[in-house]
Amino acid sequence: MGIISLEKADNLYWLGRYSERVYTTLHRFFASYDIMLDQNEEYYVRYCEALNIPNVYSDSRDFVKNYAFDTENPDSILSNLYRAYDNALVVRDYISSESLAYIQMAIYEMKKARANADAPLIAMQHAIDNILAFWGCIDDVVYDVTIRNIIKYGRRQERLDLLLRMRGTKEDLRRVFSELEFYLQRADLKYNRLAFLELALLLERDAIDYKGAVEALEKIVVL
Repeated sequence: MGIISLEKADNLYWLGRYSERVYTTLHRFFASYDIMLDQNEEYYVRYCEALNIPNVYSDSRDFVKNYAFDTENPDSILSNLYRAYDNALVVRDYISSESLAYIQMAIYEMKKARANADAPLIAMQHAIDNILAFWGCIDDVVYDVTIRNIIKYGRRQERLDLLLRMRGTKEDLRRVFSELEFYLQRADLKYNRLAFLELALLLERDAIDYKGAVEALEKIVVL
C-alpha cells in the first residue's frame, strides 16, 4: 500500500463508511419524518426494521429525538457523525484541515438541530450540505488518488450495505456494485476475492438474497 499504513487505510475506509452512513440515513430520516408527521406516527418501527437496528424508542417523538441526536445511542445519526469525525481527525494530514472542517461544521449543524428538536430539518439539511462539501473538498485538495479511492470505496460499501438492508431495487444495487468494483480495483486494498465473486453472483439472481448479500459484502475487504 505504499506510504499509507494499514492503520491509516482503516481510518480512511471507515471515514468513507461513516460519512456515507450519516448522509444516507439523514435522507431516510427526512422521508420518515414527513410520514410520521402527516400519515403514520408508528412508521419509525418500519424504519428500524429496514435498517436492522434495535427499536428502543417509546414513540415517534422519542425516535426523532434519540435516533437523530442521542450520542449514547450507537445507532444514532449524531453518533455516526462523531465516528466519521474521529477517523477524519486521525488522517487529518492526509485529507487536509479544510476537509476536516466540513465534518466539524456538520456536527455543529446537528447540535443546532438538537437544540431545536421540534423543527430540526433546516439545520439537518445544512449538515447534509456539509457532508457533500466534505466529499467535494476531498476531490479538490487530496492529490493522492489512493487516499481518495479508499474513502470512495468505503462510501460505496456503506451505500450498498444500506441499499441491501432497505431492499433496494436490482438496478440500484447493481449500479452501486459496479461503482464499488471500480474503486476496489483502484484503492490498493487487500480483499477477499471469493467473497467479492459470491456477492456478484448473488446480485445477478432474479430473486436477490439480501441477507446473504450483506454477509458477503462484509467479508470483502481485509485490512
